[in-house]
Amino acid sequence: MNIDTALKEAMSIAGALGVALVDYDSGMSLGRIGGGDWLDLEVAAAGNTEVVRSKLRVMSALGLDDDIEDILITLHQQYHLIRLLSGTKQKKSTLFLYLVLDRERANLALARHYLKRIEADLLV
Repeated sequence: MNIDTALKEAMSIAGALGVALVDYDSGMSLGRIGGGDWLDLEVAAAGNTEVVRSKLRVMSALGLDDDIEDILITLHQQYHLIRLLSGTKQKKSTLFLYLVLDRERANLALARHYLKRIEADLLV
């Protein structure tokens, strides 16, 4: 599936408020849907780039030979889910899906499952 289809699929997840596909090397989003005045996905994409970079630095400093699947930030009213996309053996991906969910309407386990499925079908 292409980027637009993947983002639309992510927005169909129960409780989805906004989603973006982000390159953490540049901090730029390759696409986004949702958000609004109260949730600027462009700013959130850039900010969460720093979260991903920081966690990768810590893992490197600790000598952890592993990959991040996702990072969860819980707020009182929202879940912010960052799903790092896996690359190939030849090239490591620098992309992540960033999904904001309404905590009252979302099922976190199902959202993680759907993002994993979207990741598997996404062609960038």
